[in-house]
Amino acid sequence: MNTIEVKNELTKYLIARIPFISFNTIEKIRALNILKEIAKEKSINIFTFSMTKGFINIVSEEVVSNDISVVGALDFISKDIKTKENMTYVFLDFPEIDEENVNTRYLCDLITTLEEKNSSIIVISDSNVTPMLQRMGITINLDLPDQNELLTVIKDYTNAYKNSITIEWTDDDFYDASIILLGITLVEAKNVISALIAKGSLLKEDLVNLKFTKDQMFSNINGLEKIEVGDISFSGLNNLKRWLDDKKKLQTPSKKEEMKKRGIRPPRGILIVGVPGCGKSLSAKAIAKNWELPLYLLDFATVQGQYVGQSEKQLKEALEMAERVSPCVLWVDEIEKGLSGNKGDSGVTQRMIGQFLFWLQECKKEVFVVATANDVNSLPPELLRKGRFDEMFFVDLPTDVERNEIITYYFRKYLNIKVSDVFMNQLVKITDGFSGADLESSIRDIAYSVVSDNISITEQVILNKFASTIPLAKSSPESIEKIRAWGKDKTISAS
Repeated sequence: MNTIEVKNELTKYLIARIPFISFNTIEKIRALNILKEIAKEKSINIFTFSMTKGFINIVSEEVVSNDISVVGALDFISKDIKTKENMTYVFLDFPEIDEENVNTRYLCDLITTLEEKNSSIIVISDSNVTPMLQRMGITINLDLPDQNELLTVIKDYTNAYKNSITIEWTDDDFYDASIILLGITLVEAKNVISALIAKGSLLKEDLVNLKFTKDQMFSNINGLEKIEVGDISFSGLNNLKRWLDDKKKLQTPSKKEEMKKRGIRPPRGILIVGVPGCGKSLSAKAIAKNWELPLYLLDFATVQGQYVGQSEKQLKEALEMAERVSPCVLWVDEIEKGLSGNKGDSGVTQRMIGQFLFWLQECKKEVFVVATANDVNSLPPELLRKGRFDEMFFVDLPTDVERNEIITYYFRKYLNIKVSDVFMNQLVKITDGFSGADLESSIRDIAYSVVSDNISITEQVILNKFASTIPLAKSSPESIEKIRAWGKDKTISAS
């Protein structure tokens, strides 16, 4: 629930005098502000306990008990309710609230007494309470701030500086910033905007940098690896490029708002299958580069654990983290290896497949999944069902035009040369059946020879290198043909 919903629910519960409320959130300051508003508006006596201040009045901040121990706080409540009614006691700190121990049993006893005194205890925590406590009251969850809350905070915060710094942002830019910052707390959002304001301006280019801010905030990510994109060339694959360009148009604030009104979720992702070494992995990096989004790699091998339930738990945490760092591109490389399973995994793989597909279907955040696969026969049928991904593309061996582009790119990158059209046509002809990886490897080997032996780059040197290279299409013709036959019937050509 968002702030308004939580405030309404809490007000209702406090008026009804529910004896115990588990207030689940990681944002204690935001939760306290909600309670303070309720106390003022409804004239409800609310006292908060922390292990640094003891008990204080939430409105006046007057100290009513300076005992900072949990037992001391429970003793205070026990004595206070003997002579008072209609009281609300809030714990900001209650260690081991998720375990059965002396303190939680004491708390349970107090809650029983509170029912007779029309009073309530609220525990603010990001941990689940014990089953016994759950049965004695109600749990309320405060979600991280939604887009509207973030937009209000960002605008209010920057308005105070509109006469002292340069602000290039339009209403659309503020809207975009609020979408980008989804998944962080209000305090974190204020800190991010404060850092931008501190440099003396809010420029258009800051919006691009804002997309990468979460990289610094979430440096240790379970199951996810941050991938640096660098200089990427996206040669060929024009069908895939056109499809991605169309989807990129949906990233503007006005298009996002229109999709939201129509109940359309953002594009969820693509599955790229095809011949090894032909640019599937490169496509994920190129998409992140083109869309100016951070790229994360989800490694199923990393999230798989040795204990019962560990794999599913770690996959859940990785996917939740992907939502928190959104908008982003989530790359699942060789997905068939992570979801192929084996006879002795006790159904773990099947549960992980279901878990991943459910998340893929239900995720509402801007996480664009790029899943790649080589061994199409190992792909689980559930993954290939229509509608799982927005589209499935097949990457085949490069065409003549694509080989021309690839060779030109790597000649410029590794050798810093440009050859004649006649010689290029000769190279394109003799490299029929080469993958993109075969072409890069051959040209890189020439560069190694130039560096190590100081040889001159001649047409004959280049021809000799390509002639001595055995491409994948010749070393594994049967497996390549199987992949191509499968892709022809079930996918769209990326080229």
